[in-house]
Amino acid sequence: MQINYKTRKLEKNLTDPTKTLKEYGNRSKKIIQRLQELEASANLSVLKTLPAANCHQLSGDRAGEFAVDISGNWRMTFEINQEPVPTKDDGGIDTDNVTAVTILDITDYH
Repeated sequence: MQINYKTRKLEKNLTDPTKTLKEYGNRSKKIIQRLQELEASANLSVLKTLPAANCHQLSGDRAGEFAVDISGNWRMTFEINQEPVPTKDDGGIDTDNVTAVTILDITDYH
């Protein structure tokens, strides 16, 4: 899957293991693992099959975003980076055709 980043700073913090460790501490190993899983997935459906990632769509003020588990309440959030967003006939997201995402942040939104 193609991965983009919301900001250049976020990209640097997530793609350089030294900066990831400095910025996120003991969560850095899991963050790197989730990024590798995203990159290795052909589409969002593949990522959703990984139980440890717990890839799920968000709702409320974060509608349109997805998240994967990092640790405890910490999540890596991302949005689909395709125009138009692939949808099914019923209006839901067609995860089989989602092949590009933008990482938004690493956060505890709970």
